[in-house]
Amino acid sequence: MKKYVLLLLLLSGCRDYLNEELRGDYSEESFYQNERQAVLAVNAAYQPLSFSSDNNRLWVFGDVASDDAAKGGDPGDQADIGLVDDFQVFPNNGPVETQWAQFYEGVARTNRILARIPQIPTANITPAVRDRLLGEARFLRALYYFYLVNIYGPIPVSLEPRNPDQLQITQSPVADVYANAIEPDLREAVRLLPVTLAGADLGRATKGAANALLARASLYQGKWQQAFDAAQAVISSGQYDLLPLYAQNFQITGRNSRESVFSVQHLTGQVPFQGNRLNQWFAPRSGENGYFFDAPTTAFVNEFEKNTAGVVDPRLDYTVGRQGGRWVNGEAFDPSWSPTGYLNKKHVQPLAEVPVSLKGDGNLNYVLIRYADVLLMAAEALNELNRPAEAIPLVNRVRKRARESYLNDPTLRPTTGTAAVPTGLLPDLGSISQGNLREAIRHERRVELGFEFHRWFDLMRYGKDYAQNALRDKPNFNYDRNRYFPIPQSERDTNKALKF
Repeated sequence: MKKYVLLLLLLSGCRDYLNEELRGDYSEESFYQNERQAVLAVNAAYQPLSFSSDNNRLWVFGDVASDDAAKGGDPGDQADIGLVDDFQVFPNNGPVETQWAQFYEGVARTNRILARIPQIPTANITPAVRDRLLGEARFLRALYYFYLVNIYGPIPVSLEPRNPDQLQITQSPVADVYANAIEPDLREAVRLLPVTLAGADLGRATKGAANALLARASLYQGKWQQAFDAAQAVISSGQYDLLPLYAQNFQITGRNSRESVFSVQHLTGQVPFQGNRLNQWFAPRSGENGYFFDAPTTAFVNEFEKNTAGVVDPRLDYTVGRQGGRWVNGEAFDPSWSPTGYLNKKHVQPLAEVPVSLKGDGNLNYVLIRYADVLLMAAEALNELNRPAEAIPLVNRVRKRARESYLNDPTLRPTTGTAAVPTGLLPDLGSISQGNLREAIRHERRVELGFEFHRWFDLMRYGKDYAQNALRDKPNFNYDRNRYFPIPQSERDTNKALKF
C-alpha cells in the first residue's frame, strides 16, 4: 500500500465532503476503468486514517479528553487541544473541525468507490479483486462512521455520491447510524473480505478486521451476543495471537504482527509523504525536537498494579516514560520533559530508527485493533451475558502475557540468576462475581490499551455515573452536555438542514 491517488479535495462543509470528485490526471469519467485504477482509489480511501497529516486528531478525543492524559506541550501551543482537555469546546474548535473533515473525506471516497467499481467492465477487473476492494471500502466507510457517531453523536449520513442540491441532510439518530450504515457495511465486508492477505496487500482490511470492528460496534450498543459472536469469529479463525512480549506491538519489529488485527500503515521517506507525525508530536523537546503532547496523568500511572514488594505491572514502563525509568533511546527519563512528569512512549521511535532530522516522518503503524482488545471484548460480552466463568480465562490470557514480560524481555532480567515472574505480580483472576469482573475488565482495558486512543470512548459507553466519576478532576465536564462534541461551525454554516 505504498501508492495513493493524489486528490485535490474541497474541504468546507458536508456538501463537499460527501461529493468530492477525483481530480488530477484523470477526470471522473475516465477513471474507474480497470483493476489498477480501482486499487488506487481504494488505497486513497485508507489515507484519512493515517497520522501523516496533523488533521487526524483521534488522540485528542481518545486520550486528552479522558482521564488518562493531559494536553501536554507548551501552555500556548495548540490552544484548542487545551480547550478540549478543559471541556471548553465550541463548534469552531480546531480538532472538532479537522476530525469531522478528515473522516467525512473518508466517507466521500468510499461512497464514490462503492458506486463506481461495480461499473468497471468485467473484462477489466477480476471478480475476486473486485469483491475484495468493495469489502475494503465497506469496512472503511463503517469505520469512519463509527468514529464520527462516537465523537459527534447524531450526524448526517449519506451512503452514495450526491449532487450538491441533495446534500442538505439532517442528523440521523445514533441508533440509526449503527443500524443503517455501520452494521450493514460490516456484515457485507465480512462476506466479501478474505481471511488473510500477504505481500504487497498486507495491511489491508481482512475478514478478521471486519468482525473485530463489528464486535466493537456491537459492544458500544450493548448487543452482547452479537459482540461475542463477532469477537469469537476472530478468535476461532486461528489467524491471530498475542505476541510473547507486550512491547513488540509498539516497535518496528512488531509491524503487522499476528497480534495486529488492523493497523494504519505508515512508511518513512515516501513521496507523497506517508510518515507517522505522532513520532514528533509525543516526543520530548530535549534532544528530539518533539512537542511533548498527550502527556499521561498521575491517575493513569496509578492504575497499574503492584505486588507486595512494589514491583509494578511491566506494561507501565512500556507505555509511559517516568522518573526512574528509561526513555525510548535508552537514556534516563527526565520528568522535566513533560508538564505532568510523564510522556507516552507507544508511538515514539528511538533516534536510531528515525533521527531528529526526520522526526515527523516515523514509520510505526498505528494499531487500531489488537488481538488483546478482541479477547477483552469477548470477555466483556460474555460477562454481560452472565457467563463470567467463560470470560475469566480470556482476561487471564492478557494478564499472563503481561507478567511474562519478565521471562521474555532480557532488559527485565536480573544480572545473575534465572529470570522469573515476580511473586504475586498480576495473578490470574479467580472466580468472582459478575459486577467485580466487570470492573476488572474495565481496569484491564485501561492498562492494556492505554494510549491507543480508546479510553474516552470506553468512558462514554460505560455511562454517566462512571464517566462523571472518572472525570471528576475536570470541573467543566458534564456528561449530559459533553457526551458528544459539537458539530463543527463550518458544517452548521453549510448544511442548513441540521437541527439543534
